[in-house]
Amino acid sequence: MSIIVHHLNNSRSQRILWLLEELGVDYEIRHYQRDPETNLAPPELKAVHPLGKSPLLEIDGRVIEESGAIVQVLCDRYGNGAWLPEAGSDDALRHLELTHFAEGSAMTPILLQLYTSRLGDAAAPLTPRITEQLAATFGYMEQILRPSGHFVGDDWTGADVMMSFPAEVALMQGQGANFPKLAAFVASIHARPAWQRAREKGGAYFAT
Repeated sequence: MSIIVHHLNNSRSQRILWLLEELGVDYEIRHYQRDPETNLAPPELKAVHPLGKSPLLEIDGRVIEESGAIVQVLCDRYGNGAWLPEAGSDDALRHLELTHFAEGSAMTPILLQLYTSRLGDAAAPLTPRITEQLAATFGYMEQILRPSGHFVGDDWTGADVMMSFPAEVALMQGQGANFPKLAAFVASIHARPAWQRAREKGGAYFAT
């Protein structure tokens, strides 16, 4: 079994490395570096996938795209019954919802803020709405974190892996004091030996 992570520095593929380390799966990393001026991925990634985006997971030559699909496949194949709720349970439905939320509803205002930040004063008409949506998104995440510190059930799941990135963004934006449960969630992730191994292998990352 050959597993390759096509890993872009300072990107969402960091959480895929973390999950692989948690699962104890052997894998290879192929590193790609962002352009220092544009912050865009290099054209070499387009040789792997036409959109040239990361993460991409390659298993025995089959390239899997989209973070949610990658997390689901890894948990299904290598989780040994952990990292996913019991099939057919309400937790399984909640897990599915949050897997899509993390890359859909949560990432939309994050990316809009990133893109409009390059526009200067031209972004002014959009800024209040984006700011409101970011606050609502982070507030919702804070609200649904369980007393156990997890998003689904009381142990680590793929949903926690998916939600880690928007939670890290909240802290990167200086929102830790406003969302202490998210801050504690991120701290618990960064304290895990598997995350630290992934960080060492993956290289520079904005959240550390």
